[in-house]
Amino acid sequence: MNYPGLIESAEIKYKQILEDFFISVYTDKHLSSHGIDHHRRVWNYARDLIRLIPSESDSKFSHLASEAIIACYLHDIGMAFDPGPKHGRLSRDLCIRFFADNNIPDNDWIGVLEAIENHDNKDYTNSPSKNDLLTVLSVADDLDAFGCIGIFRYSEIYLARDIGYVKIGNMIRENAKKRYDNFIKTFGSVDELVMKHWERYYLLDMFFARYNDQLPYYPFGTENPSGVCGAIELIGSMMKKNLRLEDFCREPEKLSTDPLIIWYLTELRKELM
Repeated sequence: MNYPGLIESAEIKYKQILEDFFISVYTDKHLSSHGIDHHRRVWNYARDLIRLIPSESDSKFSHLASEAIIACYLHDIGMAFDPGPKHGRLSRDLCIRFFADNNIPDNDWIGVLEAIENHDNKDYTNSPSKNDLLTVLSVADDLDAFGCIGIFRYSEIYLARDIGYVKIGNMIRENAKKRYDNFIKTFGSVDELVMKHWERYYLLDMFFARYNDQLPYYPFGTENPSGVCGAIELIGSMMKKNLRLEDFCREPEKLSTDPLIIWYLTELRKELM
């Protein structure tokens, strides 16, 4: 089966109109961690994952690739209006608008709408064998929650939901473990994939383990943020100033002299390139 060719065909048909639609809805005023670059990365992860889903024919794989690119590009677009748990439903509604704007019959894409609405169910109550698209979308989205970008993404969304600095460390580690465990349950037989993303998950988990260790002694509000708590405090400050993610980590030395913070911002910038 010509996986690269079929994936490329889906991109040629849908990628540009999806990006144009997303950018028309999701502006720089919304959560920086869930902008167009997040959706591009999720699609790139999905490209690797859909090749691992058994398919009976070129036509079935081609349809899955088309479903996946639409779902990956629109799954979090609802965060333009609500960063809370209801964003999946809003994203579904905006996907229907995308279909209407592009004269695409939405009756042919019920699976896409269902996957978008349910992608943020991190209890993983849906059986992967019953919905390949939801499996691919959910895991691809989860993989973008690891590494330095995951540290930023988790911190921004939790702080946007008014979850305070005291609580986010444990909540992030618990949520990330569910995501990683589901990834292993679904694609754990692919050694190369596991090794790659284990390192990214471990980095995030250890970062917030250290965060929890520093938390009882860290004086939030200091003029000189330091350590892992200081890095998260800077993310909170960035949000208040409405800075874009790219601008936030462009020149780390101007934001802090703390070695760990400079390391984090430098690595974050690399992941964004």
